[in-house]
Amino acid sequence: MRIGIPRESKSGETLVAATAATAGQLQKLGYDVVVESGAGEAADQPDSAFTDAEVTVGTAEDVWSSDIVVKVNAPTDEELARVRPGTTLISLMAPMRSPELVEALVASGVTALAMDAVPRISRAQSMDVLSSMANVAGYRAVIEGAHAFGRQFTGQVTAAGKVPPAKVFVVGAGVAGLAALGAAGSMGAVVRAFDVRPEVAEQVESMGAQFVTVDMESEVSSDGYAKEMTAEQEAATAVMYDEEARNADIVITTALIPGRPAPKLITAETIAGMRTGSVIIDMAAANGGNTELTRTDQVITTQNGVTIIGYTDLAGRLPAQTSQLYGTNIVNLLKLMTPEKDGQLVLDLDDVIVRGITVATGGESMWPPPAVQVSAAPKVEAAAAVEPKEPKPQLTARAKTALVLGAIALFGLINAAAPTDELRTHFTVLMLSIVIGYYVIGKVAHALHTPLMSVTNAISGVVVVGALLQVNSDETKIQVLATIAILLASINIFGGFAVTRRMLGMFNKGA
Repeated sequence: MRIGIPRESKSGETLVAATAATAGQLQKLGYDVVVESGAGEAADQPDSAFTDAEVTVGTAEDVWSSDIVVKVNAPTDEELARVRPGTTLISLMAPMRSPELVEALVASGVTALAMDAVPRISRAQSMDVLSSMANVAGYRAVIEGAHAFGRQFTGQVTAAGKVPPAKVFVVGAGVAGLAALGAAGSMGAVVRAFDVRPEVAEQVESMGAQFVTVDMESEVSSDGYAKEMTAEQEAATAVMYDEEARNADIVITTALIPGRPAPKLITAETIAGMRTGSVIIDMAAANGGNTELTRTDQVITTQNGVTIIGYTDLAGRLPAQTSQLYGTNIVNLLKLMTPEKDGQLVLDLDDVIVRGITVATGGESMWPPPAVQVSAAPKVEAAAAVEPKEPKPQLTARAKTALVLGAIALFGLINAAAPTDELRTHFTVLMLSIVIGYYVIGKVAHALHTPLMSVTNAISGVVVVGALLQVNSDETKIQVLATIAILLASINIFGGFAVTRRMLGMFNKGA
């Protein structure tokens, strides 16, 4: 079967559905691939890059007469008129918001697969185009905001005075929101974020941002998406949005509800109260925007000097990177649908991923697909079935005090009975080392125990040196103890280096 990659007909589009690298991977699956001449020019993929990869560059007629046509944007009526019935068409389609497109796809007789309908399950992550594009768009939103802000993000102390860090507030902690707060934080900004899903708080804080909390009842998302807020929740968050937006230098909004217009979160009154020079990047502009003043694909400046950016092509502003990611998502999908790697596409509607993205086939509508059970929410039933473990017995404060006083008394008795001052000194050092070691090692998080092995290697090395100095003693007892010390410390050293080497190997790309 032949796969055709056409030039995108949307005005200003920079993306291409396959790069030279991903087209080569499709050919390894047994497909013939033809790319329309000039399709990848805007994404740093000239025709020569495809021919160097032994991928055919052809005309539009060659592409649209292929068995499978893969593109980025939804097909237009003119493009649908060019495909033959039975052709498999793969692209972004937004079928939930485009019932008229679904009807046109059914009428054309094609098999339509919507890349933006991939179910959010673990097995489908490598095909999730929305996540790939949202990741790039979140990063680009920070870049656009920094450019419009006109000031540096990181705080500095200079000879001319102190420069405070920029304050960034991110609304929504999905893929785009997390990418945005990660980029803003790495540039030195003070980042705060909010999401109606309480389970993402840990993700926000793990990236160095502060999660803003609101006193309201909220439930854990069962499908990974935010749900429309109730009137009580809207009232509780409205005050918070107003306060956070007025205190921020840059606000990035990403709130979307599947199948519905974007919720209006930032009012015109709030924008009027923001500082001059502040910037809002509305990543929900394609669905109407999260602010009352957003204009799709436009940049406006309010009377009080607040810039509102409503770009809908943020991912397309990094075309080379985004095209590569989109192409990789396509490759992963076709790997699933080409089980024999023989260049024959298999439409297995029993597969939850294939069924989820199939919009139409054989002149029949397949939309909407049946609901998919995902595991975004914790399984309460499973947790309840586990019998609670008995708590470990804990020492009371009185028992701890008694043990400490007993240890001090024992230490004093041993020191008093010691025959020489030198022995007292060595015993005192030993006891202090035990106490310090216990508190130092005991307070280290379990995640740091492996790198801590490298530190203990140095300590064990000191033990070996000390034992070597004592191994030539005239006393047999000292020789035996020194030999045992050398053996045990050497085992610790070699074991520590073995564990450290294995840990570092996890970060080696060639491993």
